[in-house]
Formats: sequence, C-alpha cells, structure tokens
Amino acid sequence: MENEFVKVMSERTDKELIRIVTVERGNYNPTAIEAAEAEVERRNIETSEFERIKEKATVEKVKKQKVDSNVVGSGIRFLNFIIDFIIWLIISAILTFPLSANDGNQMLLGYVIIFVTFIGYYAIMEIKFQKTVGKFVTKTRVIKMNGEKPENADIISRTFCRLIPFDRISFLFVKNGIHDFLSKTKVVKETEE
Repeated sequence: MENEFVKVMSERTDKELIRIVTVERGNYNPTAIEAAEAEVERRNIETSEFERIKEKATVEKVKKQKVDSNVVGSGIRFLNFIIDFIIWLIISAILTFPLSANDGNQMLLGYVIIFVTFIGYYAIMEIKFQKTVGKFVTKTRVIKMNGEKPENADIISRTFCRLIPFDRISFLFVKNGIHDFLSKTKVVKETEE
C-alpha cells in the first residue's frame, strides 16, 4: 500500500519539509514523517541548508512557547477592560460635557467625540506604549503572535476589531478574544528582558 502522505509532502517547500523531519517531528505521525524524509532525500536537500532551517525553526519554536506561556488569563483581561473603560468614559465625559444635549447637531457631535475618543485612546496608547492604562496597572502588554512588537497597522486593526459586537466578552471564553485573533496579537505578562 502506498503511503498516503507522499503527495502531500511532495507539495511542501524545502523549508516545511525540514521543519517536519526535525523540529516538528513530534507533531506528525510516523507515516507522514517517512513520506517527508523520502521527499527530502528525493530532492537531495543540502545539509547546510538543512541545519540553518532547523536552527531557525528551533529558535522560532522556543520563542512561540515562551510567548504562549506568558499569555494572560480572562481575569486580568477583564480587569484591563474595566480600567480602560473607566478611563475612556472619563475622557469622553470631559470632552462632551460642554455640549448641550438639547441641540441635535451637538448631540451628533457628542457621539462622534465618544467614538473618536474610543478609537484614539486604544490606538494611541497601544501604538506608543504597547499597552493601555489598564495594561500598565496589570503589567501586561500587546505583542504579535510571534512575540515581536506590533506594527501600527496591527494596532489599528486591533482597535477597530474592538467594535465587533460581543468582542468585549469573547476573552472570557478563550485566552485570545476576537480582536486578538483577527489582528494576530496577544496580551502577555511583562517580562524582564
């Protein structure tokens, strides 16, 4: 009987094959490993390339494990939310207080101010500091899935994803809420590095 993984492994890149037969070996069943090793041999991949990719994959795996071990739980996320919500409400109240509630135009302006302060608070704080006031208090910060500092676009995406209904409670059920998942970010404990 022919190995069912031969075709699958023939479609993998050299880098993927090397990762499979070295660093990620434990994640695959023996039949898949056998097919991957046969494909590596068939392609005659050079050992120098093999070692370089293996080393890089090992470093990435260790880095990912470190990031995953520092992801904060729902309780800390909820505390961050409460603190940030209060700060945002205070900022919004200060900026909308002078507006008259009787005038329709000023009421519309008030809603715009509330929306802009929400987006501005999260975007500015996380772009500049990788954290909001809530995250300063709980000693946590935002990072990309691979542990690197998020780009401005990641933070903007993260901020707008917070507007998705039920996003605020999604982190009560999983470690990474909707806005984390869609922006490919995580909230982790601060580490001394």
